[in-house]
Amino acid sequence: MKLYDEIPGERPVTPLLDTLDTPAALRAMNAAQLEQLADELRAYLLYSVGVSGGHFGAGLGVVELTVALHHALETPHDRLVWDVGHQAYPHKILTGRREAMVSIRQHGGLAAFPRRAESQYDTFGVGHSSTSISAALGMALAARTRGEKRRVCAVIGDGALTAGMAFEALAHAGHVDANLLVVLNDNEMSISENVGGIASYLAGILSSKPYLVMREEGKKVLSHLPGALELARRTEEHMKGMVSPATLFEEMGFNYIGPLDGHDLPTLVQTLRNIRDLDGPQFLHVRTRKGRGFLPAEADPIGYHAITKLEKNGDAPSSAPPPAAGKKIKYCNVFGDWLCDMAASDKRLIGITPAMREGSDLIRFSKEFPERYYDVAIAEQHAVTLAAGMACESMKPVVAIYSTFLQRGYDQLIHDVAVQGLDVTFAIDRAGLVGEDGPTHHGSMDLSYLRCVPGMVVLAPADEAECRAMLSAAYHYPGPAAVRYPRGSGPGAAIPANLEPLEIGKAEHRRQTGGEGSRVALLAFGSLNDPATTVAEALDATHINMRSIKPLDRDAILAAADEHDLLVTLEENVVAGGAGSAVNELLVAEGVQVEILNLGLPDSFVEHGKPAELLAECGLDAPGIEAAIRARLG
Repeated sequence: MKLYDEIPGERPVTPLLDTLDTPAALRAMNAAQLEQLADELRAYLLYSVGVSGGHFGAGLGVVELTVALHHALETPHDRLVWDVGHQAYPHKILTGRREAMVSIRQHGGLAAFPRRAESQYDTFGVGHSSTSISAALGMALAARTRGEKRRVCAVIGDGALTAGMAFEALAHAGHVDANLLVVLNDNEMSISENVGGIASYLAGILSSKPYLVMREEGKKVLSHLPGALELARRTEEHMKGMVSPATLFEEMGFNYIGPLDGHDLPTLVQTLRNIRDLDGPQFLHVRTRKGRGFLPAEADPIGYHAITKLEKNGDAPSSAPPPAAGKKIKYCNVFGDWLCDMAASDKRLIGITPAMREGSDLIRFSKEFPERYYDVAIAEQHAVTLAAGMACESMKPVVAIYSTFLQRGYDQLIHDVAVQGLDVTFAIDRAGLVGEDGPTHHGSMDLSYLRCVPGMVVLAPADEAECRAMLSAAYHYPGPAAVRYPRGSGPGAAIPANLEPLEIGKAEHRRQTGGEGSRVALLAFGSLNDPATTVAEALDATHINMRSIKPLDRDAILAAADEHDLLVTLEENVVAGGAGSAVNELLVAEGVQVEILNLGLPDSFVEHGKPAELLAECGLDAPGIEAAIRARLG
């Protein structure tokens, strides 16, 4: 295998890969050709991600595994289900999308994750983690019900295996004795140490057909001897448990094989050939190295999880854009600084995140307050109820979570936090359109699903200064409260050093018009205050920064309805059930009749692209908002 210390600036020469439009051709290749194909695939992956940017390290780590899976399985007839999809770029390259890879994550290009509408080889659309085993089990049981002979394989990472949903699926699969292969891609040593040659040797024996035949025949013989079968079973468990984490998965009903070197292509191919036709649940544990083959990514797998595209001058891409002079601070950085400052002033504060330390900017907090920092791994439901338990004991938990991931903990938010009126603060990052990761990651619905929860406070800042003040307000509110803020930076407001809270439920009048010419009032929530400023000037309209979705500023809304002909609500959330709907409900309840226009995200899933492109497409940039209002005014 060739090692790279830089990303190719030119398209690499890949004669074998270029002959593959579908995986069928690679199934006729010999061992040497498969090795060559893996080398070419890694080289092309480095090149294509250098052109487009995107997820990086995980795909490099599964090149050999991807080749082996498509060699052993008759895809697409056999179902191959990838978890999350960060590691699915090699899969996309091998399944007819090679030349389109340079468009991945771009507006109108390939999706960042497997997507059913994109290819018949993408058997299940993903974006959130830990879904693969459940989906694959459903496919296996459906095939059994229809009497179809079909292999189903789920590929899941050790990080995704931390979620409860994955273990629920494992327990069910063992119970129903489904013909399912689960491949654990273990690249962080979170399950066991790699025990090298002995484990590989044992894995080869455990997966071989002679061993399996002998095992089953031995069971038949020993079944006639009192106690002998149980003794043999325990002996086998203990022997396998000495060199692998087999016991856990065997107890759940799986035949455990591994751990294998996930970069040893001949061993992977042979093992998968041995187990692909076995009946019942099979569990193959492979050890891989994230960023395999690209030395900077191997040294820094977290930093190289995803990269920006290769610059035209040939400079190597980085895991983050280069810093610029006077660059605006990001909202997540505002939160990270606030969390440390509030923790210094209040020893009751606890910081909780479901595996988003870097993304939510808890790095500094984790170092300065390690005894008050909890990363619960990919377990959003647990994160919320953990916070509820802490609140029961008079602590002040702050849950840092992405909007799209909080959806997974919604039941816990209602039943475990809100019903009990517990003092939990939710710092909701990535609210609104997040960009290239697409519909599975857009925070499009949090205003709708939060504001209907009794006792919940929901705030949305217009700028960085308001974000800090709103976090303080939510923290001091004696019940469940959420501050939702977008990805990236805001307009660049000066951020105060103090921890003074903003008044909950009090709007801010940013531009006021009066007299007979005052026709339009813009009621803007959160991030859309920025384009509202431009539109208000263009239309000579009133501009109110609403700040609070729940509770609403009743007086400000009623006054605006009394003084204007048209109220326009603006939100980066779906219109259905969102902030605009809350305004409508208030006016109806008060018996006020006024023309109203609700502008927000459409009743459809918005695709991937840069946020500015998507906002324009949804009519939520300044020109789009102005055009919608002028059309309503006639």
